[in-house]
Amino acid sequence: MLIDSAPLWLAETNCWVVAPEASGPAVVVDAPPDAVGVRGLLARHDLIPVALLLTHAHVDHIGASGSVAASFSLSAYLHPDDEWLAADPLLQLRALWGAIPPGDYEPPARYEALADGQVLDLAGIHLEVLHTPGHTPGHCCFWVPQEGALFSGDQLFAGSIGRTDLPGGDYVALMRSMMDRVLPLPPEAVVFPGHGPTTTLARELETNPFLEAFR
Repeated sequence: MLIDSAPLWLAETNCWVVAPEASGPAVVVDAPPDAVGVRGLLARHDLIPVALLLTHAHVDHIGASGSVAASFSLSAYLHPDDEWLAADPLLQLRALWGAIPPGDYEPPARYEALADGQVLDLAGIHLEVLHTPGHTPGHCCFWVPQEGALFSGDQLFAGSIGRTDLPGGDYVALMRSMMDRVLPLPPEAVVFPGHGPTTTLARELETNPFLEAFR
């Protein structure tokens, strides 16, 4: 399976492409506000996306969702509990940055709803939706069991976890979803996060200070 990423926009948010092989259909996970960068990542492997999966609705993950969805006639998938965040990405920017930095901020016409336990078969890839609230109420991870791959968004990073001090954030909820949804996965699972390098669940259980209580 082909899995590749590009850190895009000011926040260096990882946009992931997932495909059975190069020169074929693919799934995009997260669309930072850099539509040119997303299209460039797809072109690198001659991929045609069939769906856009959004881990959550912070603007650094959904900014280019409308542009990318329109360019390729895609459905964009988001958990309904984050639709209030997705409704006004420019408000998010003003709150976080105090200004509107250059970028793509056009939302899609509508989002397809994600749900915990939902199974998606897209581009020949079997993905399972794990609703992991905490960073945002509608945050989701995507588990690809045949590859042992977890697209963790801002739930789990190498050496850290997603922040919970933004509107809708809840540390207790994040740790509960970590315990109930993420940590039961195989320890050899490879974690492809929303920011920073890849890691494994075993490595994070051993070294991540935020997971000390689960060791």
